[in-house]
Amino acid sequence: MRLHQLKPNKGSKHRVKRLGCGEGSGHGKTSCRGGKGQTARSGSSIRHGFEGGQTPLYRRLPKRGFNNTRFKRKVAVVNLGDLNDFSDGASINVDSLREKGLINGRFDAVKILGTGELKKKLNVQAHLFSASAKSKIESAGGKTELIALKKVEVASK
Repeated sequence: MRLHQLKPNKGSKHRVKRLGCGEGSGHGKTSCRGGKGQTARSGSSIRHGFEGGQTPLYRRLPKRGFNNTRFKRKVAVVNLGDLNDFSDGASINVDSLREKGLINGRFDAVKILGTGELKKKLNVQAHLFSASAKSKIESAGGKTELIALKKVEVASK
């Protein structure tokens, strides 16, 4: 078999729909666009859920059910390998992590994860530790200290 002998499978190719080529083509007059109006025009696209200016169904129905976003705790994450930037025997807390640029923005808690290797003896203070991070810090001769978590305040409506 050669390249010039290749052909697509039977039924996989369709002839092009020739629009506006007269009534005899089967696609004349309105060119498969139906009658007049917004959708008959070129460049027409109506977004999903649009009902012609009428208030759409998703806005007419009452909103019900529980949503967890008001109670969500935002956790800043730091990998263990990133703590090698600190000097040996350093005491690490939220402020020192922020100064080094390892965490930024607003958050409720800081969690130390066990990704990477720790090569220094460090005293780490954080709200949460993964089990692997805790064991790696202690095996390197350092200490882990838990900071009490603040209760998440609910934003009232």
